Amino acid sequence: MTTHSLPVRTETPDRTPAEKPAGRGGRRLLRQRAGRQHHAGPLAYVLLVIMAVLSIFPLYWTMVAASTDNTRVSQTPPPFLPGPNLFSNLARAWDEAAMGKAMINSLIVAGVIALSTVLFATLAGFAFAKLRFKGRNALLMLVIGTMMVPPQLGVVPLFMMMSELGWSQQLPAVIFPTLVSAVGVFFMRQYLSEALPDELVEAGRVDGAHSLRIFWSIVLPVARPAMAVLFMITFVHAWNDFFWPFVVLDMTNPTVPVALTQLSAGYVRDQSLIMAGALLGTLPLLAMFIVFGRQIVSGIMAGAVKG
Repeated sequence: MTTHSLPVRTETPDRTPAEKPAGRGGRRLLRQRAGRQHHAGPLAYVLLVIMAVLSIFPLYWTMVAASTDNTRVSQTPPPFLPGPNLFSNLARAWDEAAMGKAMINSLIVAGVIALSTVLFATLAGFAFAKLRFKGRNALLMLVIGTMMVPPQLGVVPLFMMMSELGWSQQLPAVIFPTLVSAVGVFFMRQYLSEALPDELVEAGRVDGAHSLRIFWSIVLPVARPAMAVLFMITFVHAWNDFFWPFVVLDMTNPTVPVALTQLSAGYVRDQSLIMAGALLGTLPLLAMFIVFGRQIVSGIMAGAVKG
């Protein structure tokens, strides 16, 4: 007796509307809905305009005050339109504060500090994020703990150290204590922990690359967006730093913030002259952001997409 197996017909459950493939009209509708989600409403544009005005107003007021005289600035209500004395006040501030030498010094100090911070912070961030060694977590906690110490507590011993080295009144006294920052190390460590896959590091190990080779060939391309952001933040902070350069430098070899104190000397302060000096000190930062701002923003977006 032979038995014939009957073909078993399996019924697949009907797909839910979310699982059914959308047709041409459905895909067009989805694209339209997705497109509408990326358009901001009128309220968003109003808020953006308000925030932009509030952000630009201090710079505009600095320009207005720098373009008038001291008497007009002190009046009530103050002026809100630029005056005719902008270029003359800028020339006076440039001569009286020795802004030429101060800008060169600030460019050297801020550039060296920003480059060294980016390099050392990326190296340390890579080590804390992807390398395994004894005491890694304890060292990371120690680095983070230094962020809790007020920098004013180290001024006296740091000044004594700079004097012993013979660097007092010289630019190395400003540069060397800030060659790397704990904030930069923590920032790069957090970025590389997310943006750098472990598989890339392991692939480099399999190919026989040592840690420095992996850092140069793999880590640096991945970390470029974060490095650009860290460079900009560190450069601006070093350019605007006043306390430590004021302690260790003098008026014969100043940075821009130290040189601006020369404009406020005397019994009667010329507010328009001080504002002209502040405007001169701000222009290099504005120029740098105008030139490199798009690259930095595009680098941040590229890093966000890759991450």
